[in-house]
Amino acid sequence: MDLASLIATGKEHGASDLHLEPTLPAALRIRGTLKTIGEPMQANMVREFMETLLDMEDRSELERRRSIDLSKTISGVRCRINIFFSSRGVAMAIRLLSSFQATLDRLNLHPDLKKFCQLQNGLILVSGPTGSGKSSTLAALVQEINLSEPRHIVTLENPIEYYFRPHRSFIRQREVGRDTPSFERGLLDALREDPDVLMVGEMREPEIMRLTLNASETGHLVLSTVHSSNCIEALQRVISSFSGEIQNNVAAQLADCISVVISQRLRYRADLNIRVPECEVLVPTYAIRNMIRTRDFFKINAFLETGADQGCWTFSRYQRWLETKTQWFTPAKSDLAEPEAEPAAEPTSSRPRMENKQPPALPGSKVPPPVPETSERIEIQPVEGGLEQLIKKLK
Repeated sequence: MDLASLIATGKEHGASDLHLEPTLPAALRIRGTLKTIGEPMQANMVREFMETLLDMEDRSELERRRSIDLSKTISGVRCRINIFFSSRGVAMAIRLLSSFQATLDRLNLHPDLKKFCQLQNGLILVSGPTGSGKSSTLAALVQEINLSEPRHIVTLENPIEYYFRPHRSFIRQREVGRDTPSFERGLLDALREDPDVLMVGEMREPEIMRLTLNASETGHLVLSTVHSSNCIEALQRVISSFSGEIQNNVAAQLADCISVVISQRLRYRADLNIRVPECEVLVPTYAIRNMIRTRDFFKINAFLETGADQGCWTFSRYQRWLETKTQWFTPAKSDLAEPEAEPAAEPTSSRPRMENKQPPALPGSKVPPPVPETSERIEIQPVEGGLEQLIKKLK
C-alpha cells in the first residue's frame, strides 16, 4: 500500500490524522479515536514515502533538524505533514485537512463570532489543545473578512494549510522556510507591507509573541493561535513565556491589545456523525483588562460566568446553545466546494512579456480607439506603383 492509498482510505473513513511508524501498523484518527489498519510497516517503506515528498534540500534539513513540516495535496486531500525521527526510524504524522473552504457557518460555530471579524485593530487569540481545530477556526475568521470587507490580509504560516482565493480582500500568503526564513523576519516584513489584517499561524517563541503584540498595538488586526485548554490559561501562557523581569510589561501590553480570546475543543456527536466545536469566549471588559494587567487571573472566572451581555461564553453555556441548534453543516450531506488549489509558480523567462497597452491620455487630448487584439499574424501588403505615385506628387 502506497501513501496515496493510505490517505485515500483515511479520507473515505473521515479521518483527521494518519500516523506512520516503522514496525507498527498505520493508524487513523477517526472522530477522535485511533484505529489501526493493515500490517506493521517496514522501515524502508516509510522512508520511501519520505523520499517521494522531500527534495534534496528538504532531506538535508530533515537530517540536520531531525524533523520538518510541509504541506502537500495527495489524492485530492490537502495534508499538513510532519516528518521526524523516532526510536524506530523515520516516522510521519499527517493531518488531513478539510476539503471545503472553512467559514464559521460551515464549522458550526456560533454566529456571534462574526462580529469579531469587523474589528479594525487588536489581537484575536484562538486557543485549544492539539487537534482541536484552531487552524480551521483561524482560517474561517480570515475567510469571513475576505468575503465581507476590502482589506489587505497577510498570513504567515508553517506550513500553509488553507489557500485563500481573494474575494473582496487582497490576500498575501507566506510560508516560513519557503517565502521567509522565519516568523520573526516575516513579521518584521509584514509591518512594512501595509497590512490591515495579519494572521500568524502559531505563537510559539517569546520573540514571535513580542512581535505579534507589537503589531496589534500599531493599528493592525492580528489573529493567532496558542496551545491551552481555556481562555485564562491562554493569557497566562503568553505572559509566562517571557522572563520574570519583563512579565509585568508584557501583561500590561497584552491587556491593552487583546480583543477576544476563543478557546475551543471538539466533541463527537453520534446523531450527526461529526465532531462539533465547543467554545469558551472571553471578551475583555475594563475590569478584565485590569485583572490581566495585575495578573489576577483567578478573578476572571467570575466575570466570565456573568459576562453574557458583553459577549462572553462559558463551555457549559455554549453546550446549552448547541443543544438548541437545529441547522447543521454536515459535509457528507452537502455539496463540497473544491479545495483551494496551491497557486502555481509563474514560468520565468529572460525576455520581458510584451503587452498591448495604450499609453495614458494627457488632459484635454483625444483618446485613440484601442487596437483590437488578435492571435493571427498581421502582414502589410505592398501597393503596386505606390512609390512612383508618391514621387510624382512631390515633384
